[in-house]
Formats: sequence, structure tokens, C-alpha cells
Amino acid sequence: MPFSAALRPYLRDALRDDLIAAIVVSVLLIPQSLAYAMLAGLPPQVGLYASLLPPLLYAALGSSPFLNIGPVAVLALMILQTLQLAPAGVSPSEASLVLAAEVGLLLGAAALLRLHALAALLSVPVLHGFESGATIAIAASQFPVLIGSAAGGATLPELWRSMQSHHFDWRGVAVLFGAVSLLGLIAVRRLPKSLWSRIAPLGVLMGAIAAAWFWDPQGLPRVGELPPLALAFTLPRLDPELWLAMLPGAALIALLGYVSSLAVAESLARRVGQRVDSRRELMGLAGANIAAALSGGMPAAASFSRSVLMSDAGSRTRMTGVFVAGLMGVALLTLPGILAWCPKPVLAASIMVAVLSGLKFEPYRESWRYDRGEALLMVAVTLLVIFVSITAALGLGVAGAIALLLQRSARPHVALIGRIPGTEHYRNVERHQVELDPSVLGLRIDESLLFLNGRSLADVVQAHLDTHPSTRRVLLQMSPVNSIDFSGLSALKELHETLQRQGRRLDLSEVKGPVLDRLKAGGWEDWFRGRVFLSHHIGMREHG
Repeated sequence: MPFSAALRPYLRDALRDDLIAAIVVSVLLIPQSLAYAMLAGLPPQVGLYASLLPPLLYAALGSSPFLNIGPVAVLALMILQTLQLAPAGVSPSEASLVLAAEVGLLLGAAALLRLHALAALLSVPVLHGFESGATIAIAASQFPVLIGSAAGGATLPELWRSMQSHHFDWRGVAVLFGAVSLLGLIAVRRLPKSLWSRIAPLGVLMGAIAAAWFWDPQGLPRVGELPPLALAFTLPRLDPELWLAMLPGAALIALLGYVSSLAVAESLARRVGQRVDSRRELMGLAGANIAAALSGGMPAAASFSRSVLMSDAGSRTRMTGVFVAGLMGVALLTLPGILAWCPKPVLAASIMVAVLSGLKFEPYRESWRYDRGEALLMVAVTLLVIFVSITAALGLGVAGAIALLLQRSARPHVALIGRIPGTEHYRNVERHQVELDPSVLGLRIDESLLFLNGRSLADVVQAHLDTHPSTRRVLLQMSPVNSIDFSGLSALKELHETLQRQGRRLDLSEVKGPVLDRLKAGGWEDWFRGRVFLSHHIGMREHG
């Protein structure tokens, strides 16, 4: 099909919606780019650079038409903590380029190796606990900026010590600009959703810039004069010590950036019945971060608030990201003089309102009601982010999630089942009124037999046999079993031999085809002396 013929449907059906969505998102992206760069301890123009080419590369490689790629508040806090590990003599801007390059390379390697299942490393409780803790830490870190203090810190103890060392200094004019902007942004969020309400935050920002320009008050912290915003392509600093120092932080940023971006993409895709390609998401984020590293930016990912805004504004295709990149290019050329007058307390207010609007405590209550182990893990991750460090929080989160999984999987759930009278259905004796055959012990294995739980299979079955001493046969219903690894096969063989020594027979029922194929390939017919039944009812009726 000729290019012009393929282009016409797009021009007719989607161009207008994509352009409107790009304009709306760019209005929010400009102040957030400045604010999140400053949150990360970087010059404000770095945020603008991270909003130019990254969305362009994501549009070429990613899969979602709704994600806006650029600076993100949570990642900015992680970047701030990671940059503190840079060797002496390395500027934050140089370290940020290396960090973005490593994030891009790690995500690219994960895409090549098809490791998109890495998203499972961060469970929902861990992710929510981390995001809630980061939200509180980010909002707290902006309080000194809001009141014009020189204090700073990424955790509450750091912030408190810094405030003490600066004698809790504050500036009245900064408090005035910060408070008015804070109230204005909160009021804007209460407006009915419309195109004007989405553009209103830019109105608050421009109003503050105009007030600072006309009044020009002494003591008001401003963004200050920006260097010429000309995009230059440079390689990150090739210093092995620097790359090694940034690598642990880059791995955590890559993992969290991918998991959170994928969660946003899947959530927005479900709204319209679409699917997201997780491997292409890896590729898109990898390309975006490598582009940021080569163009003076910072690590980038999908922003939840801007992505939801892009979806609500009517984005139809990934061309919206291309238009966003173009609009950010125009901003780079035309706005430096205006942005120089932007009061820093106003940017702090925009960060606080943006992050606190997503803070939710309901999941803590729900998880406590459903699973207290996961609830405690969620709370622990939140507290570590606020009081210790992001690295410690993510480390505990991953380790805790794995520990909970091991705890649940270490002992297979094996249910004693009996026949519901008058039917051929067999159910758990603890939940239904059933009939039991004293000579045949019917058990249902409710999960796959793997190295995690296979070792205890014989003990679990023996515990049932101890309460049913007249048993001559054990019939395992295998319908819930999706996989049996070599450890599971060994456990099955051990159970078979144990029952043989007791003068009992082991039979199986309802074994899935792929599972049976693996058992046969593993040579189980050389030692298995029982029978395999097509249905559990047939197996229970067998008396041979």
C-alpha cells in the first residue's frame, strides 16, 4: 500500500485527537520537567531535554498509545539518592547521563533476553508501599523549597537534620508564592474535567511568573537564567569507576521504571479493550533512556498522571508522543527567558499537588483484611522509603515478596475429597457433605509439584493416611497440577515407594496431557506400578 494511501485514514480519523492530546500533555510536561529535574538535584534544563527525544524513541519502539515518557517524580527521588554515590569530581549532570545510559542498556538487554517477566519481582503490595512512601518523601522534600529554605534531603531524617543545620530558615515572599500556588493548584483540581481545567495548571504557573516579573521581590528563589537550550549529542563520560558506582541504582531504577510503566500501560489499555506487548515496553523504555543519555537528559519512564491525562484527552496512536516531542522542541527554543523567572516555590507546589493527589491509604486496610503478611510488608516498604533509603525499601520488598511466596509454596495443599451423594463430583470434605470409601483415599493436589514444595508431598499424604489406616489405595486427583519439575517427579517417586513398602498402591487421575507427556519422557513408566484414570470417579470405582 502506498504511503499516502496509508496516511489518509490517519489524517482523517486520528490526527486531530492526537494533536489535542499532545498539546494538553505538553502543558503539564513543561513545568513537571523543570520541577522533577530540580527534585533529582539536577539543573532544570535537564528535565526539558529528558522530555524531548525519549517520547520520540518510545513512540518508535513501544506499544502503548497512552504512555507519556519523561521525568517522573518517584524516579527523580531515586536519581537524587543514586547521584550521591558518584565519585568525587563528577558533576550530577555527568553522573545522570551515565545513569540513563545504564538504565537503557539494562532494559535493552532484558528485552533481548526476553526477561519481561521481571515485572513479577515487584508484587502489588511492594509497589504500592514503595509508591506511597516515595510520595510522602517527595512531598516532604519540597517543603523547604516551598518556604524558601536552603535545607534539603531525600528522607525525613535527612530533611530534619538539614533543617536544623539551617536553623529552620524561611522567607516570607517564598511562603507567599508557594502558599498561593498551592491553593490555586488544589482549586484547579476541583474544577469539572474539561480542556480548560487541564490547561489551568499552566495558567497558575504563568501567573506566578508574571507576578515575579512585575513585582521582582527580593529574596524570591527563582529557576534563574537557563543556558542556551540547544540540543547537543554527546556520549556519557566513559569512567569505569563512575559506571560501577551508578550500576546498582540503575538496576533499581530500570526495574521500577519498567514495572510502573507496564502497570500504567496495562491499566489504560484495559479501558479500551487493547493489549500491551510487555517486551516492546522494555524496548521502548530502553530506547527512551538511551536517547536521554545521548541528549543531556535524565532517566525517564511513564508518568501516571500525564499518561492518564493523555488517555483522557483522546490520544489514539503513538504519534501523540511524536507531537509531544515536537512541542517540547518548540518550548526549548522559545521559553528559556520566561522560565528563568519561574519561582521555585511554585514548582515545589506543583510537585506536592501532583504526587499527593495519588496517595491512597485504602490498600493498606484492604491488604490487612485479606493477608496480614502482605500488609506488613507494604507498611515496612513504605517506612523504609520514608526513613532509610529507596535501596533498602526495594531490597526488602523483593526479598519479602519472595519469602512470602516460598512460605506459601513450601508445603503443597492436598485436600481430602469425597463424592457428593448422587453425583460423580468430588469435593473437599471440610467444605461439603460427602461420601468416603474407607479403602480408597482420594486426595486432590491443588498446585504444581515443584522444587519448592515437592519434598513435603510424602509427609502431607502420610498425615492423611494416619487418620485413615484402612486405606489400600491412594488416588491423587491431578487436575490442578500444571507442571511437575524433576524435584516434583522425585517426590512422586518417593511417595510411590513409601506406599509400596506399606502394601498400598498409588494411582493418579485426571492428569493433564502436557504433564503426562513430561512424566513419560522422564521414564516414570520404569518404576510406576499404579494406574492413571481418565476421571477421578472412574478411579474411585476401580477395585482391582
